[in-house]
Amino acid sequence: MTRRLRPVGLGFAEDAPTRLVFTARASAAPDAVYRALAEEVTGWPSWFRAVTLARPTRGGGGREVRLMGGVRFQETVMAADPGLRYAYRVDETNVPGVRALLEEWLLTPADHSPGTLVRWTFAADGPPAFRLALTAARPGLGHSFRTAVRTLDARLAARTRG
Repeated sequence: MTRRLRPVGLGFAEDAPTRLVFTARASAAPDAVYRALAEEVTGWPSWFRAVTLARPTRGGGGREVRLMGGVRFQETVMAADPGLRYAYRVDETNVPGVRALLEEWLLTPADHSPGTLVRWTFAADGPPAFRLALTAARPGLGHSFRTAVRTLDARLAARTRG
């Protein structure tokens, strides 16, 4: 059953009841990472293992995403700042319990070395049982994110070599 979620703004990334924040370093420049996130949406399944389908909708103003296990999202892109930030809000999903969900990817040049510091914020609201389950899933989500960034970085490096 698809459920409509509460619309939230970008500030939700900072004030959501449950915020999971992860960071990873990529050797690719922020512009290259941004292109893979925001402009090459259909490529997500090739580097983010949990994603089985990703495609832009509404002329790039939205996304349809499917994850392993049958999870589906209809999203609105909230920020697309080249080389800096990509954020989207989930409008509809089949995930039970979630009331609001926003993801934000912040990209900053890495200190003292080439590359990018990637910070992913997973901001959500739901009843206490949902928030507890999401908090318990933190290690797995963190592992999935770090693996995705490593895989993406390897793909971007192969592009520049080839």
